[in-house]
This record gives sequence, structure tokens and C-alpha cells, in this order.
Amino acid sequence: MSRVAVLKGGRSLERSVSLRSGARVEDALGRLGHDIVAIDVSTDLMPRLREANPDVAFVAMHGRDGEDGTVQELLEIAGIPYTGSGPAACARATDKVLAKHLMIEAGIPTPPFFAFNETAFGELGAAEALPAIEERLEFPIVVKPASGGSALGIKFARNARDVPAALVAAFSYDSKVLLERHVRGRDLAVSILDGDALPVVEAVPRDEAFYDFEARYEIGRTDFVCPAALSADLAGRCQDLARAVYELLGCRDFARVDLMLGADGEPTVLEANPIPGLTETSLLPQAAEAAGIGFDGLVGRILELALSRQTRSLPA
Repeated sequence: MSRVAVLKGGRSLERSVSLRSGARVEDALGRLGHDIVAIDVSTDLMPRLREANPDVAFVAMHGRDGEDGTVQELLEIAGIPYTGSGPAACARATDKVLAKHLMIEAGIPTPPFFAFNETAFGELGAAEALPAIEERLEFPIVVKPASGGSALGIKFARNARDVPAALVAAFSYDSKVLLERHVRGRDLAVSILDGDALPVVEAVPRDEAFYDFEARYEIGRTDFVCPAALSADLAGRCQDLARAVYELLGCRDFARVDLMLGADGEPTVLEANPIPGLTETSLLPQAAEAAGIGFDGLVGRILELALSRQTRSLPA
């Protein structure tokens, strides 16, 4: 068995979700017989890692520092194998604007959008371009921070009067925001495990018109259907799109790709999450369960993938 440092928490706005993911991972690793060192990531991360001397790190951090490549860079420096994607893939996936530009260049369908940073609005007069943007995107428009997850900071602008407040909300989470055409339809997600697409999950909020933070993480707020009620052909198309995004961004081990199925029956990709949640309501564990992989098996498989990189890196 291995000595595993479970990295969780940190300073991200998604800290509470990360702590829940980390706790479930620790429970699973304990059942699998591993020696666990739980680390709530803070300024003392590097000395704690040196003291723990783990064989491998299981990264259960979400949002800032955990998904943007920061902690991955530190683990590379420390020479500690870790779960999930590397620094470059994390950076590409976490930056929604960069990821969408890459998707467009690759011919992967994603909703039309425009993006600006605070400098563009504060010093370059981008606010004057809003009427043209609104006309080209058409209402309603989704306004969201360029990074982060769990639907934090995302607002709907149903008309021009809603846009300023939505921008203020998004800018409170990030210095860059994007305005995206809203796709009416069904919320779908495809998780990838070691390059293979798992069954499609559909999230159906019970009361909310929008699958927001509370709907994602409060038990009883959302119904999940897995496998989603889709034709085999449509499910396959969604899985193909998710694999294409996973490969385009350079992800490894596991990831989740979020899509919308529009009223026209066409799937379009919203974003990719390089470290999806592992909580009781998270979509990756549900998809794995539908594929016959229990939570302990999922955690064990992810750990094996990280350890296999350690084995390959050893001299022949």
C-alpha cells in the first residue's frame, strides 16, 4: 500500500466543496488500505509535504491554486507524483476564455462569446461596445467569470438592464469575464476516466431555472439521471465531444466536460473541469457508478494512474 497525501481545502472560493471531496477520498483510501496524510493546503504546504514524504499526492482541490496548475507545479518541483492533469492542461481548462478559443479553432461547437478584462472596461472603453455585443449574442446572455467553477459568479442577463449588475457580480470573482450566448436546453455532463468516456449524466434542478451552486451541492435540490435519456447516437456524440475536448486541452487521468443539449437537438460544449468534484452529489462518481465502478474503485483507479507515472519515470 502507498502513503498518500490528500490535498484539499486551500483558499479557493470552492474550499467547502474541496473539503467534502477530500474527506470522501480519504475514506475511500482508508478502506483500500492506504496510509493517509490529510493536508488542508496553506502557506506551509511544502514543509508539510517534506515532513509527510508521501509516495503520491491525491489532488482534491477545486478552483484557485488547485485547478489552475499552481499546486501541480509545486508537486512537480517536489518530485511527488500526483493525480489528475498537469500544469499546462489545468491552466488551459481553468481559463474558460482560452479553452473556448481552442475549441473554436478545433471545430468543437461552443456557444458564441466575447471576453474582457477589467482594464478593457476601465481604461479602453469596452462598455461602449456592450450594445453591439448584446445585439450579436442576443438575449438572454450568460455572464460568467473567466475562471473558477461550481457556477460561482454566473448570472443571467435577460435584457440590457441586467448586464451591468451581472458584470459587477462576475468581476467580483475574477479580473476577466465572458459574455456568452445562452443555450436553452438540457444540462449534460460527460466524465472521462483514463481516456474513456463514462455514461452521460443529466442534471435536472427541481426548483431553480439555473443549475447554480446550491443546486449542485445541496442534496435534494437536483435530480440526476444517469445514463441520461438520450438515443445511443446522441449519447455517443456527446461522449465524442467530451473526449475531443479532453484531448485538446491535454488532460489526463480524469476530467469532466459540461455540455448543453439545445432545443435543436445539437450538443454544444460549455467548459471542461480538470478536477471535478467527488462529493455525494458530484457527477463523476455518479457516471462511474453507472459504468459499474464504485466510489472506492474510482479513487483506486485514479491513484493507480498517478503511481504508474512514478513507475515509468524510474531508470530502467
